[in-house]
Amino acid sequence: MDNKPPQISRRDLLANSAGGLGAVALACLLNEEAGAQQTNRSEQTQRTHFPPKAKRVIQIFCMGGVSHVDTFDYKPDLEKHNGESVTNKGKIDTFFGQPGTLMKSPFEFRKHGQSGKWVSSLLPHLAECVDDLTFIHSLSSKSSNHTPATFFMNSGFTMNGFPCLGAWLSYGLGSTNQNLPTFVVLPDPRGLPAGGAINWTNGFLPATHQGVAFGNGKEPIPDLFTPAGVTNKQRRSEMEFLSGLNREFLRQNPGDSTLSARIRAYELAAQMQTSIPEVIGFDMESETTKNLYGLDNSITAGFGRNCLLARRLLERGVRFVQVIHGGAFGSPRINWDGHEDVVENHTKQAAVMDKPIAGLLKDLKARGMLDDTLILWMTEFGRTPITQGIGTRGRDHHPNAFTMWMAGAGLKHGVSYGSSDEIGYSTGENPVEVYDYHATVLNLLGLDHKRLTYYHNGIQRRLTDVHGHVIEPILA
Repeated sequence: MDNKPPQISRRDLLANSAGGLGAVALACLLNEEAGAQQTNRSEQTQRTHFPPKAKRVIQIFCMGGVSHVDTFDYKPDLEKHNGESVTNKGKIDTFFGQPGTLMKSPFEFRKHGQSGKWVSSLLPHLAECVDDLTFIHSLSSKSSNHTPATFFMNSGFTMNGFPCLGAWLSYGLGSTNQNLPTFVVLPDPRGLPAGGAINWTNGFLPATHQGVAFGNGKEPIPDLFTPAGVTNKQRRSEMEFLSGLNREFLRQNPGDSTLSARIRAYELAAQMQTSIPEVIGFDMESETTKNLYGLDNSITAGFGRNCLLARRLLERGVRFVQVIHGGAFGSPRINWDGHEDVVENHTKQAAVMDKPIAGLLKDLKARGMLDDTLILWMTEFGRTPITQGIGTRGRDHHPNAFTMWMAGAGLKHGVSYGSSDEIGYSTGENPVEVYDYHATVLNLLGLDHKRLTYYHNGIQRRLTDVHGHVIEPILA
């Protein structure tokens, strides 16, 4: 009988050694490695189409459909005609087919800041920041269904499988650090959104541009820390052994660029074991800063932690951070889907969101980071100015007109662009499509939305499809 120990293949050794962290790292391959497999990638990662005004982005996505007429889009006519039927808008087509009567906002609106911007009592902390914000009140969507509408806001398509904004920016601009992913996602601590990882997909772009989602707790990425019982010396020896095998394979197969990218993934995994614990540790943050984000309150602490983490990730070279507010649909509501009672729903969600985002804006401004950072706040659609059904306090899905805001580099601050009609039902002055918003974001980062393309299935694909115009009036 042969008593030799069982032989394992090099492939099995790699797989067994990498574990979960290696799988995560494969989504973080450096763009220069992926460049060997892409046309003209070296040119696109080394320069922008024109000088950028922003170099990094935080996208805050509020899942469920925030009511524009109850937050930032004040409509006095809703007060005048409260309880009346809508008679001048043609056929009222709502998502659930239960058109009700006009309902004034149950929240008090007041003017704030030097700009005199109207904001409801739902958002007292964000109201303090209006002079730093750029509002768009004339946005519309192509879908009244949550998931397709969310895809549309993220990727410019209502179908899944298309790269989201963060993936396109990773592809177009590349990485600014060697120790962390280019595109990081911070899901709501209360749960993942509907569709999960498809909300931060790379689509048909190389896997390196997939968003890397952090979890909550001490280990935000599975298998981040070396297992108990494995010494640093043993770990180094394993890595050196694997590195030797890989280098030898590369020497024997000089045309195989896939393995060189995989090698870099494992190197990045090792670097993340050092860098991520430092990023997620808030020990060096002052109590004043922590309280600014609401970490001293159980209601705001979870989301506030993600907002503070977003700032820390930007400081360490992460290009794009997507912060998600709101989880999956169903009961109890952990998102902005206020069908039954918009007062109860929006009061609860605003209490979680308001202070942390205002804290993020104030903190970035105080540190001078708002000068080269772009902040995007959005939702997939608004909510109807009429009730969902007769005699209720709920509002249905409403893609016809809704609000988003931006802040930071390259923008005019304290201004509002576009409008909805007198009751917030349809777009009015200066209508804006999602393609226009995407074109404007790319422009602020130095990218021409018509020239940032990727060849897929016989088509030069782009984020804005065949549409989009930069919203010039909001640019500084």
